[in-house]
Amino acid sequence: MDNSRRKFLSSTAATAASAAVATMGVVAPGVLGIGGAAHAATPTKTGKPIDMRTDGTYDTVELAKPSWTLGLVQSRVHSFDASNWKAGMKENLAHMLRLIDNSFYYGAKPDLLQFHEFPLSGWRRWDRAEINKFSIEIPGEETEALAKKARQYDTWIVFGAYAKDPDWPGHVLSITTVMNNKGEIVGKDWKARNIKGVFPDFELFTTTINDVLDRYVEMYGRDAVLPVHRTPLGNISTSSTQREPELFRALAMKGAEVFLRTASGGFSPMDIGATAMYNGVYSSVVNNSISPDNGPFFDDPGAGGTAFYGPSGEPMAQATSKDEQLVVGRVPIAELRARHRQPIVHMDLYRDVFDTYVPQFPPNLWSAYLPTSLEDAGRYVRGKSRWK
Repeated sequence: MDNSRRKFLSSTAATAASAAVATMGVVAPGVLGIGGAAHAATPTKTGKPIDMRTDGTYDTVELAKPSWTLGLVQSRVHSFDASNWKAGMKENLAHMLRLIDNSFYYGAKPDLLQFHEFPLSGWRRWDRAEINKFSIEIPGEETEALAKKARQYDTWIVFGAYAKDPDWPGHVLSITTVMNNKGEIVGKDWKARNIKGVFPDFELFTTTINDVLDRYVEMYGRDAVLPVHRTPLGNISTSSTQREPELFRALAMKGAEVFLRTASGGFSPMDIGATAMYNGVYSSVVNNSISPDNGPFFDDPGAGGTAFYGPSGEPMAQATSKDEQLVVGRVPIAELRARHRQPIVHMDLYRDVFDTYVPQFPPNLWSAYLPTSLEDAGRYVRGKSRWK
């Protein structure tokens, strides 16, 4: 029996849910600070409308350099018993910090270093109360430790984690944090949605944007639903969502040039490559490695496949095994920007179809009730499908 995390989650949902390295160079100190700071991804409560042009172009900030080095850290997942969460989180953070040191000991010296979805905790069938014990604060102890490394190595750091927010008491958030080379947090990106209605006896209970959509828009504005961070590295969007091309099409319409995608326990390489190709952008995906001593799971929890894809959908750099390793590629962002525009989409042909379509499950389900566990979420969601 395959005991991997994502295959465990998607054994009944496989069909429903879910680069060669270019020349590498040493980065001059402080170069990524040129051109101004990235737009803060933590939205202000102003009800900002969608930040998007209608002439095929999109907003940018000045690039720090015409090409930069992306480092993808394919690392282990190491979950823990909830009763021992302090030791588990401490060990996992220390491992992340060691891997950052390793990434700069010899070789490419990435301008941006990206980790997978859950490097600090891994995943188990914890309940809400258990996860709330070790969900991180952003900023907090863990991000401060990572910020020191960002400043030490003059690099951006991107990683996923369970997180808490005082504006959302009791909610468990799955956040991708974007930290610049000064150690400043410029992005706290919520997961857009979880798949529902495909697991036999449970549902994921992390709060996504779709789960509290109306309140999220009321608090942060419609533009924050699909954040694009305009940075000196280019226009960056992050996501741990799989197999929803419409989401990435919309981000590309808003000007995303680089998708930084995370996974844990598997993903579809075709999804990553096709998304890059259809939108003419760059896309990474960072998955976990072989993970010994990962609690109740086997050592291979859907491991490997970390890669970086170009605008034609081809892998430009990819992991050579399922082991822990650094995958490195170059992002020629100035060359892309010189010719890139919003994707060409003939919306007049099918806008009415999109407007008529009714999703299987409505948004805002977690606004009415917060399930206490995976099983409780399954009971709550059961019967709420709008499809026959």
